[in-house]
Amino acid sequence: MSDCLFCKIAAGEIPSNKVYEDDLCYAFYDIAPQAPVHFLVIPKAHIASVSDVTEANSAVVAHIFTVISKLAKELGLESYRVVSNIGEQAGQSVFHLHFHVLSGRDMTWPPG
Repeated sequence: MSDCLFCKIAAGEIPSNKVYEDDLCYAFYDIAPQAPVHFLVIPKAHIASVSDVTEANSAVVAHIFTVISKLAKELGLESYRVVSNIGEQAGQSVFHLHFHVLSGRDMTWPPG
């Protein structure tokens, strides 16, 4: 999607602090971290949110969770939170599926 911020980041059109990249997904550090470790993992293909995950595109979500587990181990994260907001009321501000990975502090509920 040509006007999507995260599509542009994944395509290298907008700079980011990359954590990981492969053919299916891209991970980068959040520009406004909410924890000492805070990165996002996104599919390279545009999927607007969890609400738009289907049988046809769900394999990329499984892959993303495998990548999250791999990155957590590589970064030495023993405890972490994975969050995906769906819709404006839930706090989704970029309508491209993304998973926040947060670690390095006690997590409270509600977050923040």
